[in-house]
Amino acid sequence: MDSILVRGNGPLNGVIPIAGAKNACLTLMPATLLSEEPLTLTNAPRLSDIRTMTQLLQSLGVEVSALHQGKVITMSSHGGLNPTADYEIVRRMRASNLVLGPLLARLGHAVVSLPGGCAIGARPMDIHIDALTALGAEIDLRDGYLHAKAPGGLKGAVHEMRFASVGATENFVMAATLAKGTSVLKNAAREPEIVDLVQCLRRMGARIEGEGTDTITIEGVSALRGATHPVVTDRIELGTYMLAPAICGGEVECLGGRIALLSAFCEKLDEAGISVEETPTGLKVARRNGRIRAVNVVTEPFPGFPTDLQAQMMALLCTAEGTSVLEERIFENRFMHAPELMRMGARIEVHGGTATVHGVEKLRGAPVMATDLRASVSLILAGLAAEGETVVSRVYHLDRGYERVEEKLSACGAQIERIRAG
Repeated sequence: MDSILVRGNGPLNGVIPIAGAKNACLTLMPATLLSEEPLTLTNAPRLSDIRTMTQLLQSLGVEVSALHQGKVITMSSHGGLNPTADYEIVRRMRASNLVLGPLLARLGHAVVSLPGGCAIGARPMDIHIDALTALGAEIDLRDGYLHAKAPGGLKGAVHEMRFASVGATENFVMAATLAKGTSVLKNAAREPEIVDLVQCLRRMGARIEGEGTDTITIEGVSALRGATHPVVTDRIELGTYMLAPAICGGEVECLGGRIALLSAFCEKLDEAGISVEETPTGLKVARRNGRIRAVNVVTEPFPGFPTDLQAQMMALLCTAEGTSVLEERIFENRFMHAPELMRMGARIEVHGGTATVHGVEKLRGAPVMATDLRASVSLILAGLAAEGETVVSRVYHLDRGYERVEEKLSACGAQIERIRAG
């Protein structure tokens, strides 16, 4: 397996282009199952998860083609569709469950394996099942597969989720676009990726209101058409690269960034002593004078502090002045990066869903192991500010969510390289 070698060597300066959002693209791609006409996505990220979703859609009978080095993806579901999403593909990625709602809406039945993905918590499917059952679906779990059917077709309904699940919101909204009548989803997730999905569905002819709020209303239509849609900027990649100059010093402009995508995160950076300035082309980030200040962080659904930036923020706070407390409220078991940071000299105490970080003057390079997608990049960030060399192994996690990390950071002066597996 490949690894990443990082040498801490001072401030970073330059420009980093931010890719289209992985989580948005993985949601938009299954939307092609809702229409017989082609759906084209522009600004698509070039990631292994996108390749996995491509393979899944192809296994369902979707024609997929990629242009401009994979940044433009065209999909067509005009032929006969296979209703079964097989375990061998689904196990590799959590977002595979997003084919369930579209298949049910289009075909009236689906068989979808329980999904896999990063080992950061259970992330149960029951919220998805409850949401689709409210629309009239009948769903049974047998032999690790969800067997779903809607004999009379999906029907509009009012449903309130007990938790604002992003994936369940996406599955409900996609399924409801072709349901008979009007559907209302209460306690809906409000993430920018959901707003992006609704904008795409609207281009396809869907009638939806309320995206970005906790109540979304969908008026079902008989069919959707094809469309072309640009994938929104990846706010998690954006936040990750914003932390690079915060940790190392220097000044970096993240192209395509907007404060509105990460308002709670930007507030914490300001509190820690990091300057974030909007420019005509993105966000310019620089550390203010002196050492980073300790801050407390609580992860919450959007518009709160993103759980997908918790590991990277912890890397920053390892060298802050004072003691920081990070509380993880979204996923259990999401502090697996803490022991790896401690190998680099960090002082961290983990108790359940809370991590206490006592800032140290300097981290030291060490061999460390990535445990999940966001943990992998947090170790790279820590390595950029550490004395000596850091080798991050198991970076196949990294390739699921970040494209050309070495190239983007090297362009700003980082000493980072990929060591290919022999």
